[in-house]
Amino acid sequence: MARQLYDLAGADPALRFSPYCWRIRLALAHKGLPVETIPWRFTETERLAFSGQALVPVLVDGERVVHESWAIAEYLEQAYPDRPSLFGGPAAQALTRFVNGWTDATLHPALAPLILRDILDCILPEHRAYFRESRERRFGRTLEALAAERDQGVIGFRRLLQPLRLVLRAQPFLAGAAPAYADYILLGTFQWARCVSNFRLLEADDPVHAWRARMLDAHDGLAGRAPGHEV
Repeated sequence: MARQLYDLAGADPALRFSPYCWRIRLALAHKGLPVETIPWRFTETERLAFSGQALVPVLVDGERVVHESWAIAEYLEQAYPDRPSLFGGPAAQALTRFVNGWTDATLHPALAPLILRDILDCILPEHRAYFRESRERRFGRTLEALAAERDQGVIGFRRLLQPLRLVLRAQPFLAGAAPAYADYILLGTFQWARCVSNFRLLEADDPVHAWRARMLDAHDGLAGRAPGHEV
């Protein structure tokens, strides 16, 4: 059966920068499931009409259509129980749901102002007005004003990572000895930044920096080989 993932792309179709799509690309690699990624861009809502909503990621797995990253991860775990587990059991899955919510509610709002202006330069000209207007409405500032404050903003972002440091000082991955979906959630966040911006998020001696390097090498360097900036 054909398996396709609709994946947010920049002006360059090879540039894929959605943190949510990266979660699923890594989850599919973890499961050993081949997939064709379909580049999708802002405002192309009609191309997703078949899925009943207007955002990526959207996974088409044979006759099954699933959207939203957490729902897709749960689907993959249920549909392919003979493949490596994304979570490591029900209790770990429940805890991973917390990582998912913490990342979306805490890390993303702190990271977005640091990189939004850079995203503007990566997308097609015809999508820039939509992107600028929607993001400036959300944050109540111009993209340029947000960028002007990022040297200060990154201090707060790094402070939020302290729980990760405490874990990563004791073990190589959030999930323990090997990466799992909790790690893919977090790497999606850093891959979002890496693909669009050369702004330095982490200090070289940060345990999160070393973890990110390990994750960029995972699954034959799937994330590390993607177009992006040196980190």
